[in-house]
Amino acid sequence: MLRNQTRKQYGFTLIELLIVMAILGMLAAIVGPTVINRFGESQVSAARNQLKAFETALDTHRLDTGKYPSALDGLLKNTTNSPRWRGPYIKAENMPKDPWGSDYKYKPSGQTYQICSLGANAAEGGDGDDADICL
Repeated sequence: MLRNQTRKQYGFTLIELLIVMAILGMLAAIVGPTVINRFGESQVSAARNQLKAFETALDTHRLDTGKYPSALDGLLKNTTNSPRWRGPYIKAENMPKDPWGSDYKYKPSGQTYQICSLGANAAEGGDGDDADICL
């Protein structure tokens, strides 16, 4: 064996590692905001879908009893002792919180109602993901 024979070295140099890290950083900077924005959009979409499920349950309650319940728990149990109540109109395990973990705000008023999610900020008003979503 010759002493001057060079050994093969395996691995990456520091420069190569820094170039790969820079490329990954640029990709994260480009893709990251898009992914975060899509996540916010999916939460808004989920809230709208849940509100539509509430709308169906509330309208069915009104068809059966002649009025909307005074609170959302009227969809789970006969809170008015109406003989025409045929619920539950929504399963207890399906009584969701909004995608941000807050309760939906339900306001009946005579023959109409409003049901809302207050958005990501859990406060009235706001823009973007913080905006209220109502029926």
